[in-house]
Parts: sequence; structure tokens; C-alpha cells
Amino acid sequence: MKNKYFLQLVALSALWGASFLLTRIAAPVLGPNLMAASRMGLATLVLAAIMRVLKHPWPKGHWRELFVLGLVGVAGPHVLYAWASLHLPAGYGALLSVTSVLFGAFASAWMKEETLTPTKLMGCLLGFLGAALVVRLGPVHPSDALITSALVCTAAAGLSGVSTPLLKRATVRMEPLTLTAGMHAAALLMMLPGAIYDFPQAQFTLTAVLSVLVLGVATSGLAYWIFVRIMRHITPVAGLSSTFMSTGFGVLWSVIFLGEATGPVLYAGSALILLSCLLVTGMNPWRLSVNALTSKP
Repeated sequence: MKNKYFLQLVALSALWGASFLLTRIAAPVLGPNLMAASRMGLATLVLAAIMRVLKHPWPKGHWRELFVLGLVGVAGPHVLYAWASLHLPAGYGALLSVTSVLFGAFASAWMKEETLTPTKLMGCLLGFLGAALVVRLGPVHPSDALITSALVCTAAAGLSGVSTPLLKRATVRMEPLTLTAGMHAAALLMMLPGAIYDFPQAQFTLTAVLSVLVLGVATSGLAYWIFVRIMRHITPVAGLSSTFMSTGFGVLWSVIFLGEATGPVLYAGSALILLSCLLVTGMNPWRLSVNALTSKP
């Protein structure tokens, strides 16, 4: 994978790393259905405005595919993550989301989108280990609500992982901007009944509204558009490597903004996450360094 795509994934992961914290803030106050639908609505508005400026038409001829992608890649994962966040700590949610890489890797192999090499599988395993170290899971009371939330979160990660090779195929038939906008518009339509159900009990606090604003405009709208553009040039598993980095960034933001403690375990986990991403994406920093040193001006 080219350097520029890897760096773009790093930037997106830094942004996505805050999503679990923001979801944890907004979902209990607004309700999981309304929060997820509001996020999709804002993303759709932003993308539709960009389409209007750039004079891109809506991909109406692909509406069936867009509804499938909207359900599997957007609506399903976001609603399930929002429901899980009601009882699941943000760190646990971040760790369980890493399983999307495993689901995506096997889905990509089954769909013949790529071949799972021993190096890529090793990268996946190192990513899981690194995420576990970074999140630093501690003992929790195994309540029914916690176990159910963990299963719901894993299901969300499964949908997200399986959708990645489908998204890769869709980029061949649709332009990234219209594809992203169509997915989010379809997801919004599917989420509306749940949003209407949650609305009477919702509490529109300033913190919750600002959290949804960032989630909708930045992490769902603009960031997902950039991600789809990158997916045109990389493999599905390489794209899913951002999940490892998002976990690391999520903890980093907690350290910076919430003052959480750091230590050797955190540094070791971060190093494993970086190594796993290099293995999964196929990047070889040693080869890049050698090429840079030996290339003629």
C-alpha cells in the first residue's frame, strides 16, 4: 500500500478513535435509535450539499445495492454500537470492535477479494493483542446487561467487517461521494422508525447535541467519504487495519483529555498495533527507508 493511503488511514483513525467516547456520551441521553439516526441525518445533509456543489447526481440506478450497504455497513453497526454503549464501557466497545478485522478478513477471502497470507493473519492476531493491552481490560461484574451488550457490540463489528469487501466491489460501479451519500441516505430511512420511538424521551443536552454533531458531520459524513475513496486503491483487510489504530487513538484521547494514566503496558500495546497495521497493509518501512536512501536525486 502506498504511503499516502496509509497516512490517510492514520488520520481517519485518529478521528474515529473519539467515536466510542462520543457515542457513550450521547446515546444514554438521546436514546440509541435517535442518536444513530441523527448521526446519519447530519452525514446525509453534509454529503448531499457537497454533491450539489460538485453537481453529482444521486445513484438511483443502484438503490438496491445502496440499501444493502446502508443496512450492513452503516445502519446496522451504528444502531447496535449505540445500544451496546448503554451498558458497555467505551474501552470495552473499542476492543470488541477490533473483531471486525477478523470478520472482514474471512469475508474478503470467501468473496475472493484477496488472499489471506500467514503475514496478514499474524497481523490480525497482533492487532487483537495490542488492542487488549491498550484498553487494559480490568475485572467487571458479569451482569446479564453487560454480557448482552458485549454480544450486541460483537454483532455490530461483524456487520462492519463483512460490509468492507462489499464496499470495495461497489467502488468499481459508483463514484465514492455518491456511494457514501447513498449509503447514509438509505441508512437514515431505515433508522427513522426507531428515532421516532426514542424522540419523546430524548433529552437534548448541549453535550449530547455537540457529540452527535461531530459524529454526523466529521466521523460519518466527511471521514467515511474519504475512507471510500481510499478503498478504491487498497484491499479490504488493509482498510480494516484502521480499526486497530482507532482503538489506540481512542485511549490516547482519553489520556490527553481525561487525564487517564499511562504506563509500559500502554506503550507495548501501541507498538503491537502499529506492527499489526504494517503487516496487514503490506507496508515494509525498512524497504521504504532503503529505497529512499538508495534512490538517486
